[in-house]
Amino acid sequence: MKQDNILVIGANGQIGAVLTEALREAYGTDHVLATDIRAAETATPGPFEILDACNGAALNEIVRRWRITQIYHLAAILSARGEENPLWAWNLNMTSWLNVLKTSLDNGVAKVFYPSSIAVFGPDAVKQNTPQDAVLIPTTVYGISKVAGENWANYYHHKYGLDVRSLRYPGIIGYQSDPGGGTTDYAVHIYHYAVKGEPYECFLRADTALPMLYMPDAIRATLELMEAPAQNLSVRTSYNLAGMTFTPAEVAASIQKYLPDFQVRYQPDARQKIADSWPASIDDSRARHDWGWMPQYNLDAMTRDMLQHLGERYGRKVGG
Repeated sequence: MKQDNILVIGANGQIGAVLTEALREAYGTDHVLATDIRAAETATPGPFEILDACNGAALNEIVRRWRITQIYHLAAILSARGEENPLWAWNLNMTSWLNVLKTSLDNGVAKVFYPSSIAVFGPDAVKQNTPQDAVLIPTTVYGISKVAGENWANYYHHKYGLDVRSLRYPGIIGYQSDPGGGTTDYAVHIYHYAVKGEPYECFLRADTALPMLYMPDAIRATLELMEAPAQNLSVRTSYNLAGMTFTPAEVAASIQKYLPDFQVRYQPDARQKIADSWPASIDDSRARHDWGWMPQYNLDAMTRDMLQHLGERYGRKVGG
């Protein structure tokens, strides 16, 4: 059986760092090449190279030299950062993705993973249980680029037969790495402040409900999708993916079960407008039907796990 050689682009990011580790456990450390535009502050075991995915020649050289069979393209400018410099965000997000598609086709790469986002939905989409085929008119450059990226994935699959697979991630929460400038980042930051014993100033309203997913579920969903038989997949743009929905007030209350003195102050900023344009909950029935997706964590289970791991990181025992 041919051994897969896997390329992770954007391996130092919030999802990339954890996904790279999971892929190395599954395929072997030496068969997963981590790349990013700069080296990580803390090196992890396994091969790493500097790569600017906007440089098509450099990407092509790495794919050829490593005989890459799968690419996970995670490099992107997220929602909040993207609004600070829209044209820069569009150029990076789209140029890098088109380079990945062309290089994959030219070199016979077997599978490609593209992370999309709930940012593809805009204010015209149904807010509750947003369906797979909802209207996509986003109000951020990040969302616009993700819609375009989904359509390019679909195009390359149907025109050239390239096996591109994608998930619309909700907000991702994890203790392993820092978030990268998204509108749902509060749901990571709030746990760090709580464990450190500091009050938290939240940039969204207390009642802002958004879809979220715990990192272990996000990584498992990604691997399960990539391992699913191609004939089972009915979506070649990007699958809706859901885990849980909660508000800042609800996650604060969940934390206060273990840290009753924890305090949160709400000071909405420009990110509130972005959050208001997104769904409150997601219908992921197609993912459940096609490849058996099922989340394992709810809010309280996630809170227990987050507080335990962050307590170890900061040297503070949390809970009983």
